[in-house]
Amino acid sequence: MNLEPLLAHIDPVGEIPPVDRWHPERVGEMDLVIAADGRWLHEGAPIARPRLVRLLSTILRREPDGRYALVTPAEKQLIRVEDRPFLAVDAERDAEGRWWLTTNVGDRLMLDETHRLSPSETPAGEPVPEVAVRFGLAARLGRNLYYRLVEAAECRALPGGGEELGLDSGGVWQPLGRLDDSGAA
Repeated sequence: MNLEPLLAHIDPVGEIPPVDRWHPERVGEMDLVIAADGRWLHEGAPIARPRLVRLLSTILRREPDGRYALVTPAEKQLIRVEDRPFLAVDAERDAEGRWWLTTNVGDRLMLDETHRLSPSETPAGEPVPEVAVRFGLAARLGRNLYYRLVEAAECRALPGGGEELGLDSGGVWQPLGRLDDSGAA
């Protein structure tokens, strides 16, 4: 499938479109997979243009039934996502102690009440935090970023026993994971 007709309805610069308010009648399926490692594959081949991946990411949403779709005012194309559609690949702490994450597609968000870390299992069964981004979409913490955040984390006792590693950001505790008896997260 040619991506151009789908993208013809989207402004390539500016704000994230209001895909949550678009409900087109024309629905199809596209051979597009977002791999667990963050690569976008169209008809089995990686999309090599970062600007195109960014543009596609701005029209992506998660449907109420859990499926993922690229949505424009004119049509909706269902796609496949192996884990989470985005990867958080960088983080920085500002002067107020808030943590800001950047995704592989260029989203930048502050860890706070709206964008909270939440440990969940990867397809391989490993507990790795994710963070809500927008429109039901989440970013999995990339491995390098996860270890960077663990180095900056503090340990807190959990009610009922045990300990958890995490960060304070935006006035909210952001859990990175529970510690087992050996002290490993």
